[in-house]
Amino acid sequence: MKGRDTKRVTIVGCALAVLIFAGSAASQNPQLAKLLEKKNPPTVAGAQRFLEDVESRYFDLTNKSQRASWVEENFITEDTEQIAAEANQELNTFSAEMSKKAHEFDKLTLPPEMARKMLLLKLASGFPAPADPKEQKELAQVLASLDGDYGKGKWCPSGDAAKCMDVTAVGKLMATSREPEELKRAWVGWHAVGAPMRQRYARMVELGNKGSRELGFADAGALWRSNYDMPPDELTKETDRLWEQLRPLYESLHAYVRGQLRKKYGNEIVPASGPIPAHLLGNIWSQEWNNVYSLMDSPKPAQSYDLTKILQERKTDARGMVRYGEAFFTSLGFAPLPKTFWERSLFTKPADRDVVCHASAWDIDSKDDLRVKVCIQITEEDFRVIHHELGHNFYQRAYSAQPPLFQNSANDGFHEAVGDTIALSVTPEYLKKIGLIDAVPPASGDTDYLLQQALEKIAFLPFGLLVDKWRWEVFAGQVNPENYNKAWWELRRKYQGIVPPVERTEADFDAGAKYHVPSNTPYMRYFLARILQFQFQRALCREAGYSGPLHGCSIYGNKAAGEKLNKMLTMGQSKPWPEALEALTGEKQMDASALVDYFAPLKTWLDEENKANHYAVGW
Repeated sequence: MKGRDTKRVTIVGCALAVLIFAGSAASQNPQLAKLLEKKNPPTVAGAQRFLEDVESRYFDLTNKSQRASWVEENFITEDTEQIAAEANQELNTFSAEMSKKAHEFDKLTLPPEMARKMLLLKLASGFPAPADPKEQKELAQVLASLDGDYGKGKWCPSGDAAKCMDVTAVGKLMATSREPEELKRAWVGWHAVGAPMRQRYARMVELGNKGSRELGFADAGALWRSNYDMPPDELTKETDRLWEQLRPLYESLHAYVRGQLRKKYGNEIVPASGPIPAHLLGNIWSQEWNNVYSLMDSPKPAQSYDLTKILQERKTDARGMVRYGEAFFTSLGFAPLPKTFWERSLFTKPADRDVVCHASAWDIDSKDDLRVKVCIQITEEDFRVIHHELGHNFYQRAYSAQPPLFQNSANDGFHEAVGDTIALSVTPEYLKKIGLIDAVPPASGDTDYLLQQALEKIAFLPFGLLVDKWRWEVFAGQVNPENYNKAWWELRRKYQGIVPPVERTEADFDAGAKYHVPSNTPYMRYFLARILQFQFQRALCREAGYSGPLHGCSIYGNKAAGEKLNKMLTMGQSKPWPEALEALTGEKQMDASALVDYFAPLKTWLDEENKANHYAVGW
């Protein structure tokens, strides 16, 4: 499945945050000057007024920044990049100044709600620039240019401008082609988009780290890790713990897929016991492997189906795809999407301009101006993507009644997990209920179904972990610009068992070919979401009264499950995430056991297949 994102410039955990100190901002902005005015000694009443003023001003600036970002990603030009950079700079200057001032109330004992707002405000610096106004402007422009470069990125086979392919077209080719040389050319062609970003990315790191240190953090990575209601080092230990729960399942899948690819491509291309060449897994970044499912020898049930073919034969269009997703949520008791959603969203790639095609969900005004931006293709993959993206939108609307500082998910992994939970309910039973298939395949087809799920869900896990592990090392200075690519591929080999199809050097910047790196979007959320979604699904299926194997459960049409889900969604970020998790699941710790249980029958089958076929485990 393609990478997804939610686009709402939030004061905490902002994906594109620059969060800039501006020494001259107060003199230029009377409202900001008023907020920064010294009030000695600090009082609880003064803290309350401060927070009210912050939230009011933040609400206005956020809406302005959202609209600018929407236009920039839908009409990529130098002008729109500049407009978006300026709007983000204004918001982030304000946010960082308020983050600094919040420390003036540190010695007060505040009511719990006010204390949490202050905490979130102090952690607002998602990627802070230094105090120097010139460096503030430079960082805003660097971020806008990197995001724009990715959106404009193309691969032109043989240098023929008439045949240039954007990321969507390259992705489609890599999903469908089975010619190794063609796949290699496409892989190399797309990854070239990162090389020109390298110098600017290194400068971005310098500026962000300088700003982070001015706020008291060791580096920007430590700041990012502080947004999980635990010390930064504890998050690192927590993600390592979760990975160890999951690693045996991934290694079994890796061994089986490598063996199957070896049958297809031969010993000279795919080794018997080493890493898998990255271009053969049906995905530009090798992050999900569902597109090579057709090469797997899993037992196919007699009543198997091809959802992509069904959707295309029914002449389902892009809006029709989204209507299916909306109907899922309304079946749970949620209100339909507003009329403006259908008027203002982008569902297909325009023929006349570049857009950032990366699927994303937007909350423009913290009220009801919800949108998606997806270059929809009529495929099973995008059918699930739509269900996922709408999960963001319904979460955004659910917490819109919260104060601005609480208008976010419990942690950023929750936002991704909600949409993924809904996608887990896109089961054969669900497809039968909505009339897309005539019969549910028998239980004998469960192994095949779970393999399809694993090629997406399990294959992604190490990639979801390593993107930010690489950035944390970059931010901490453990990896310098002269070794960006070397460190990137060392982590990909260590965690994924993947290697590039051709030799790479430090003239390349392969991390930049992944959207979330040039857009400076934290990525650990996606790894955590893979854990949380199965915890969510287990709890919701229990609420719905379902007692069968977890992989067979769909909560479609169950109002009790919808009510339980909505209870958590409406909390937003008003409570630490363990409390939000407990509200839905009864558990306070992230736990991969639900995921392991979901795939337990497949793990048994994979181990048997690997043993029978002498597929070595590991690389």
